[in-house]
Amino acid sequence: MCQPVRVSDTPSAPPVCVLGLGLIGGSLLRAAVRAGREAWGHNRSAPSVDAARSDGFDADTDLVAVLQRASAESALIVIAVPVPAVAATLTAIALYAPNCSITDVVSVKAEVAAAAARQGLSDRYVGGHPMAGTSASGWSVGSADLFREAVWVVGTDDGVDPAIWTQVAQLALDCGSVVVPAESAEHDRAVARISHLPHLLAETLAITGARGGPLALGLAAGSFRDGTRVAGSAPGLVRAMCEGNRDALLIALDEALALLQDARTELADQSSTATLVEAGHTARLTYDNQETWEITGIVPGRAGWIDDMRDAGRRGGRLRRL
Repeated sequence: MCQPVRVSDTPSAPPVCVLGLGLIGGSLLRAAVRAGREAWGHNRSAPSVDAARSDGFDADTDLVAVLQRASAESALIVIAVPVPAVAATLTAIALYAPNCSITDVVSVKAEVAAAAARQGLSDRYVGGHPMAGTSASGWSVGSADLFREAVWVVGTDDGVDPAIWTQVAQLALDCGSVVVPAESAEHDRAVARISHLPHLLAETLAITGARGGPLALGLAAGSFRDGTRVAGSAPGLVRAMCEGNRDALLIALDEALALLQDARTELADQSSTATLVEAGHTARLTYDNQETWEITGIVPGRAGWIDDMRDAGRRGGRLRRL
């Protein structure tokens, strides 16, 4: 049985109900329990539930029962299912636990927010996205340490309920993350560039390498391994997040294609790759040297807090405590 090492004693720390026990949801359940939070989970797959129970966690395949318990205990519900399953999950929440606060760990935010609105749940929903994961999936690969020092985006949209926002931010902090406040559409535009586009580039690099045959793959080392790592992710999960962020990803993809086409032209006409290589090196150094700072003094619910939080997130601010 997992033993808690720290108990969250804030009044904004309700029980946690996790819907979906894959890598992210399963890790979240583990981390919440370790932080001393009362928490339980649901998964459609009986083997995953059996494995979670075997590891000492409270889990069930009965979604209705899990949601009725969440309603009775005023739990914070965490949606941790793939994008295609979000709508059906929100429908079930609207039927059986409409009084509960709701968040999610899905990699796109605007689409989930719109789905919550269609169910009349906007006033109960605050989006979330922990920027953590691996190419593996399933309960067995989860870890309570997955979110330690990771960035966890908390949706900071117009009209958001400050009490629910605080619940979601506290959960992220309890799981060991630092919180970055961001508006949903702005989040989606950002992750298209630093998460979803890298998946497509990794797939492209993997295909290009494999076309070189056994010799090419036999010579592949660090740069190929690192560049193709996320191509090992389950295709269905990759498709769901990329297709769920279609518009923002198309813009990022067009920019990447233009850079590559310009590099090809320069190589063909001048036998040079200088422009792309030097600009890319500079961009990487910008990433390596980016400074972050701790957000303090902004109180959820006070006048102007939403704009102040979003501005702080854009400028590298991180919340480490509430």
